[in-house]
Amino acid sequence: MITVNGDWFALETANTGYYLGVRGGLVENLHYGARVRVENSVPLREKTDIGYGGDVVYRAESAPLSLEHLCLELSPLQKGDYRAQSLSLVMPGGARTADFSFVCARRLEGSVPPEGMPAARGGAETLALDFSTPEGVAVTLFYTVYPDCDVITRRLCIKNGADAPVTLEKALSYQLDLPGCDYVLSTFPGAWARERHEACVPLTPGAHVFGSTTGASSAFCNPFFMLCAPDATEFNGDAYGFNLVYSGSHMGCVEVSPWGKTRVAAGIQPEGFAWTLAPGERFETPEAVLTFSRAGKNGMSANLHAFVQEHIVRGKWAKKDRPVLLNNWEATYFDFNERKLLSLAKDAAKLGAELFVLDDGWFGARDNDAKGLGDYTVNRKKLPGGLAGLAEKVHALGLLFGLWFEPEMVNADSGLFRAHPDWIVQTPGNVPATGRNQYVLDLCRAEVQDYIIANVNATLASAPIDYVKWDMNRHISDNYSPALAEQGRFSHSYILGLYRVLQSIVEQNPDALFEGCSSGGNRFDLGILCYMPQIWTSDDTDAYERQLIQAGTSYGYPPSVMGCHVSASPNHQTARTSPIESRFNVAAFGVLGYELDLGRLTPAEQKAVAAQIAYYKAHRRLFQYGRFLRLCPPFGKNKCEWMMLAPDGSEAVVGEYLRLLRPNAEKPPLRLAGLAQDALYELEVRPQVVDVRTFGSLINQILPVKVNAGGHLMHAVADRYMMPCETERYAAYGDLLMYAGIRQKQAFTGTGYNENVRLMPDFSSRVYYLRRVDAALRTNGEEGAL
Repeated sequence: MITVNGDWFALETANTGYYLGVRGGLVENLHYGARVRVENSVPLREKTDIGYGGDVVYRAESAPLSLEHLCLELSPLQKGDYRAQSLSLVMPGGARTADFSFVCARRLEGSVPPEGMPAARGGAETLALDFSTPEGVAVTLFYTVYPDCDVITRRLCIKNGADAPVTLEKALSYQLDLPGCDYVLSTFPGAWARERHEACVPLTPGAHVFGSTTGASSAFCNPFFMLCAPDATEFNGDAYGFNLVYSGSHMGCVEVSPWGKTRVAAGIQPEGFAWTLAPGERFETPEAVLTFSRAGKNGMSANLHAFVQEHIVRGKWAKKDRPVLLNNWEATYFDFNERKLLSLAKDAAKLGAELFVLDDGWFGARDNDAKGLGDYTVNRKKLPGGLAGLAEKVHALGLLFGLWFEPEMVNADSGLFRAHPDWIVQTPGNVPATGRNQYVLDLCRAEVQDYIIANVNATLASAPIDYVKWDMNRHISDNYSPALAEQGRFSHSYILGLYRVLQSIVEQNPDALFEGCSSGGNRFDLGILCYMPQIWTSDDTDAYERQLIQAGTSYGYPPSVMGCHVSASPNHQTARTSPIESRFNVAAFGVLGYELDLGRLTPAEQKAVAAQIAYYKAHRRLFQYGRFLRLCPPFGKNKCEWMMLAPDGSEAVVGEYLRLLRPNAEKPPLRLAGLAQDALYELEVRPQVVDVRTFGSLINQILPVKVNAGGHLMHAVADRYMMPCETERYAAYGDLLMYAGIRQKQAFTGTGYNENVRLMPDFSSRVYYLRRVDAALRTNGEEGAL
C-alpha cells in the first residue's frame, strides 16, 4: 500500500517496497526491492556532505549537492545529471534546460490509466508526484501498486503550462536508479521464426540501449527485459522484471554511471519522435511495469504471470479455458474450397478439437499474397455459401468457427487500393516500400480507422464467428501521414489509431475470442493483451525451436496467452523432423492448436493425436493457468524442463525435453519444485507412442522375424501401429521429488531394447502428471513404484 510520511513515501506490495524521499526540489529513490521496515528515511538517503572533484553543483543553496550522485525519479535537464534521462524537450525560446522541481504528492484511489491507451486494471492505490519548472511546464509521475502480484506500474504525464509551445523529443515512461551495478541484463531479441531468445550481458560502465524502430513492439527486441544478480538462478537470487503496456516502437536503456549506480529507463522510441504541446496541452506516456523477487527468475516470472492474468487480460475469456483449435493454413495455404475445409473440420471434430479456424485467402481475389488484401468481400468461388454457410456447417460438426483478418494492410491489387491509393503510409516524392507484397494503411487517419472498424464489424456480424485471428505481416516504413502537421508524431499516432480500432471492435464483439498475430510473434506485448487474451507466439512451430521461443517468452508472459500449434513434420519453417509426441509435448504448455492436414496423418498418428487432445483437455486448466516453473535454465543446455503447478499445489504437469542425444550421457535425477515437503504424490508418465520406423534396421533385433526396414510391409505396419513407450509410475513425498529427484528408467544405449527402456532419440520428450494423494500407497515390490 502507499504511505505518505512527510518528506518520504512508501509504496509496498506483499513482498516488495519502493521508497522515495524528497530532497529540496528533488525526489530520490531510496530503495526498490525487498520490502523493508522504515522507521525514518535517514539510513536510506545518499550522504553528500563534501563534493567530488569535477562535480557540477545543482543549486547554491544545496551545495555541494550534485545530481550525478543521486538516485533520481525525475532529473532536471541540463543541470548536472549526465546519465540518460526520461525526458528531453525544447522549452519556449529554444532552450533544452528544464529545472523540474517537486511540488507535492497526491494519493489516489485505484488505477489512473492514460488517455487513449490500454493499461492495467484493478490497482489498489496510485501515488502522483507533481513537478514544475519556472516556466510552468508540469510533469506528474504516477505510481500504481498491485499488492497481490508484487508489481508497481509507472508512467509520466507532461502538461505545458507555459505561454508558448514546448516540443517533446523524448518521453519515456520512467527512470529508475539503483544504487549498485552488479547485475546481469537479459533482453529478448530475435527475428521472424526466432523470437525472444534470451541474451545476457553483465553490466559494465556505459549504456546498454535496445528496442524497436519497426512501428511494432517487434520480434527484434521484446519490450520485456530483466536485471538479475550474477548468482541468481531460476529459483534463488534477486531478479527485477520490466515491461511496457505498449505495442509500438520502444526503447530500453540500462546505464551504469561512473559512480557505480544503475539507471533503468524505457518507453516510446525517441528516434524520430517529436511532439509539440501548445499551451494547455498534455502528453501521456504508456504504462510501464516493474517487479522484483528474491526467489530468482521463476519468482519474478510468477509475479508478471499473475499480473497479466489478473490485471491485463480482460473480458469474457480472461480466465476461461481456451479451446483446442485446428487452423487450416499449413494444410492448404491459399488452395482451398468449402469441401476441403469441411473435410479438415470433420477430421478435427473426430479427433476432439473444439474450434476450426479459416486462415488467409477467404476474401476478394486472394489466391496468393499479392492481391486482395484490404477487401472484405467473401470469395464465392471458394465459399459458395459465404462465411455464414461455412460457419453453420462447422457449428453443425460441434466446432466453434474462427476467421483470420489482416485489417491494417492492403495490396496494390485490391479494390480498396484502387479506390483509396492515398490511404497507405507513404512519403511524398518517394516510392513506398513493400513487405509481403503489401502496404500499411495509415491508421493516423480517422477515416481509415473508421473503414476498418466498420468492415471488420460488418464481417463479424455477417456470420456466427467465435474467434478472430488478427494479423499484421510487415514492419512499417515510409513513415509519413498527411493527417499530421508534425511528422515526429507518426509512430505513436499510428499506435493510438490501432488502439482505437481494437477497442471499438472488441467492444462490439465481446463474446469472440481474439488472438493477436504479427508475422508470428512480432507484436507480442502487454498492449495487445489488453484487447486480445492470447497471441500467436511464433510462425515457427518446430518443436525444438519452440522450446527456446516459449521458454524466452515465459520470463515475462504466462503460457495462458501463448498460442502453440502442433504442425507437420518435416516442419515447414525449419525442415526439421521431430516426433509427433514431442510436437504435442511442447505445444501443450500453452494454448493448444493443430496446424496440419489431419486427414493425411496415418491411422496410427490420428489415434495419437486423439489421445493427445483428450489428455490436454483432462489437464487443460493446469496447462493454461498453472504456475509455470522452469526447472532448469532453458538456454545453453541440451535439455529443457518445465512444470505447471496448480495454485493449491495438489497437482502438476511436467515436461522433459531432450535436444540432441549424447550416447551414454550422464542422466541426473528429475527434480521438481514447489511441492509440499511432507505430502505424498503420485507421478505417472503420459502414455506415449513411437513410430516403429524410428528403429530402422534395429527393428530386426526386436522382432522374431526379419523384415526390410524400408519396405512396404514396414510402412504398412507403421501406418496402423505405433509402439508404446515405457511406463513409469512412482509414489514419493515432496521432499524426495524436489531434493533427491527420481531416477527414470534406463535410456536406450544401442545394446538392447525392452519395455523398461526409454527410447529417447533427438528431440524426444516426456510429459508427467503429478497428483497429491492423502494416504500411503501400496507398492508392488519395486520400491517407490505403484
